[in-house]
Amino acid sequence: DAPVSSVALRKSGDYVITLGTRFAALKWKEELVTTITEVDKDKANTRFNDGKVDPAGRYFAGTMAEEIRPAVLERHQGSLYTLFPDLSVVKHFDQVDISNGLDWSLDHRTFFYIDSLSYSVDAFDYDLQTGKIGNRRSIYKLEKEESIPDGMCIDTEGKLWVACYDGGRVIRLDPETGKRLQTVKLPIDKTTSCCFGGKDYSEMYVTSASDGMDKEWLSRQPQAGGIFKITGLGVKGVPPYPFAG
Repeated sequence: DAPVSSVALRKSGDYVITLGTRFAALKWKEELVTTITEVDKDKANTRFNDGKVDPAGRYFAGTMAEEIRPAVLERHQGSLYTLFPDLSVVKHFDQVDISNGLDWSLDHRTFFYIDSLSYSVDAFDYDLQTGKIGNRRSIYKLEKEESIPDGMCIDTEGKLWVACYDGGRVIRLDPETGKRLQTVKLPIDKTTSCCFGGKDYSEMYVTSASDGMDKEWLSRQPQAGGIFKITGLGVKGVPPYPFAG
């Protein structure tokens, strides 16, 4: 009855998901979804977008307004939330346009976050004990041809990979220097997210969208909406953390 925007493993088995404006538990074999809690109750037209579990097992996920068409929406309607293992929820901040890519530094002292329409990758100081964030700053502003930052993940060298929506690429950034290190172009424009997988996490999986593309555009990019695998990057990813609740 609502879009599923992120999925996370659960320590006790099965999954937790974000569904519409709800954090929910998913039992795969039973095909059963049960609501854990709902957010944005004061808003009529928002939904969750990207989400990920932190190294302590907390589920971070943010919301955005329902889109009129891709990346066109009422501004500042979203917020960033954390679902704690005791199933309580904390709101970190609001006024978000499109809550998107998120991950943590290898030493767990920095939280990286994207609000897509700011065209920026941001960093926060992170307290692993409490899950609190603070001292927000921009570490990379996207170039015009890179377009809109979307999903994001980190590799074992501590570098960030960002999928560029309407940019048709994934870029690798050094969060310390703010420099772009690498660009991998894909045969589609609407690159939406990226993560590492495979036996040793050396393969990158990239999702894409076809929403909002007309027939002519789709005939030029028949693979739009597909999932791509990138090999030979020479780096590995970090396995996902399970939700501890």
